[in-house]
Amino acid sequence: MPANALRPGEPTGTTYGDRFRAGLARGGVRGLLAAVRSLTGADMERVRGPVPLHVYLDWLLYFVYCAIFEADGGDAGRRNIDHGAREYPVPEEKYPRPLPGAFQKLVDQSPPESPAEAREAFDLVLGLLRDADAREGGDFLTPPSVSRTMAGALAAVQPAVSVPHDPYCRTGELLAAYLDATAVRSSATRGVSGRAFHERDLRSARMNLRVHGADPQLAELAEGPFTPASGPVDPPGSFDTVITNPPFGGRLFRDVPEPLYWKYGSVRRTEFDWLQYCVSLLTPRGRAAVLMPAGAAFNEGAARTVRARLMEHGAVECVMAMPEQLFEHTAIRTHIWFLRAPGVSGARDGSVLFVAGTGLGHTVTRTRRALADDDIAQLVREYSSWCEATAGGRDFFGTPGLSRAATRAEITAQDNSLEPALYVRPTETAPVAVADPAEVRHRLDELTRELAHLHGRAGSTQSDVDRQLGRYGL
Repeated sequence: MPANALRPGEPTGTTYGDRFRAGLARGGVRGLLAAVRSLTGADMERVRGPVPLHVYLDWLLYFVYCAIFEADGGDAGRRNIDHGAREYPVPEEKYPRPLPGAFQKLVDQSPPESPAEAREAFDLVLGLLRDADAREGGDFLTPPSVSRTMAGALAAVQPAVSVPHDPYCRTGELLAAYLDATAVRSSATRGVSGRAFHERDLRSARMNLRVHGADPQLAELAEGPFTPASGPVDPPGSFDTVITNPPFGGRLFRDVPEPLYWKYGSVRRTEFDWLQYCVSLLTPRGRAAVLMPAGAAFNEGAARTVRARLMEHGAVECVMAMPEQLFEHTAIRTHIWFLRAPGVSGARDGSVLFVAGTGLGHTVTRTRRALADDDIAQLVREYSSWCEATAGGRDFFGTPGLSRAATRAEITAQDNSLEPALYVRPTETAPVAVADPAEVRHRLDELTRELAHLHGRAGSTQSDVDRQLGRYGL
C-alpha cells in the first residue's frame, strides 16, 4: 500500500492482504467462506480498486478453487501463474500482479473447514460472477431455485447411477445440482456429461463440477453449439438423463437445413429446436428436464404442431410453471418441461401432469424471488408421485390449487395448450352467503348518501384551497 494509505501501527510494506488477515484475526473469523464473504462484501470495492468486476471475481473463483483442492498450501496455484502450467484452469484475462498474490495469501490462510463450506464459498463467487456477466449482456446463471427443482425431480425418479447430460451446460450449475441431489442416494463415483458454448464457461463448469463431487476422469465436458441445428450434435439415444436450460427467444436462419431430429414439426424458434433435440438424445428409459419460456406452452402455429405431436408420441410427462422473478435482471416467466422417450408406456389415457407453482416462493429483493426448501420439496414430490402412480397403474389425484393431471382429450379441447393455469383450478373457497334483496337495496342507499356527503366535503375543501392560493396570487 502507498505510504499515505497506511494506518497507525502498520509498517512500510504492509499489503491490503495483510490488513484483511489482521481484521479476520481480530474478529475471530475463520474459514474460506468467511474470507470469501469479506472479499465479495465490505472489502471488495477497496481491494479490487479500478479492476473490472468480472475480472476480479473470475480470479477470486480461481483461487477459491485452488484453496479447496490444493494439498500444498497454494504452491500449485503459484506455479500456474508463474510458469504457465495448466494443472488448474487459470483465468484467460490478465490481472494486475499484486492482487492475485493477495488472493493467494488470503486463501492459503483460510482453508475450508468442510466440503459443504467449500461448495458454499465457491457457489457464492460463481453466482456473483454470472450476475456480473449478465449485466454486461452475457448468459444468465440458472437460479438455485430452478436448478434444485429440476435436478431434484429428475433424481427422484431416475436410477442413482444415471450419468446426467447437459447439452448447453453454461457453468455446470444444473449438473452440479443433480450431483447434489443424488449424493444422498449413492456414494458411487460419479460422472457427468455436458457441452458449453463458451470456452470460459467450460473452464468454470469443470471447476464447479469437481467442487460438487464429479470425478474429473469421468467428467466428459466439451464445447458445443449455440443451437443444435447448427451442429455438431451427439448421436440420438445416447443418454438416460438430460437436464438443460438452453438459450431461447431466438430464431434460426432460413438457410439452416432441417435436422433429422425434427420429427415433430418444422419450427424456427430456438427453444423448439432444443426441445426436439433433447427428446432425440433419450434412451428408451430416458427422461429429460428442459427449462422453457412460458410462451412455448401456448404459442400458436408451428409451436402448436410440435406440442401436439410430442403428446401424440407420449413424450410430454409434465409441465411445471415456476414463479416470476426467479432470474436476476429479468422477470421472464418460465416452465419446466419433463419429457420421456417417445413410445414408452406412461399414463393410460395419455395424461399430462400440470403443476402451477407460480404462487410459491418469497421475496428476496425488490426485483427477485426465491423458492424455500419446502417449496422445492413440494414441487419435486408432485412430479415423483405422478411418476410412481403412472408406473403402478394407479390414479393420481394431485394437490388442489397446485397440481392436476389432464387427459389427452382435455388438452386437445384446449387447442393443445400446455399452460398449467388452464388445468389447475384455484383452491376452492367457502361459498358466499346470498343476501336479502331488500337488505342490499338499503345498503346501496346508505352508500349513495355517504358518497354524496363526501363529495360535498371535497368541494368545500377545494374552495378553501383556492381561497388560500388566491391570497398569494396563485
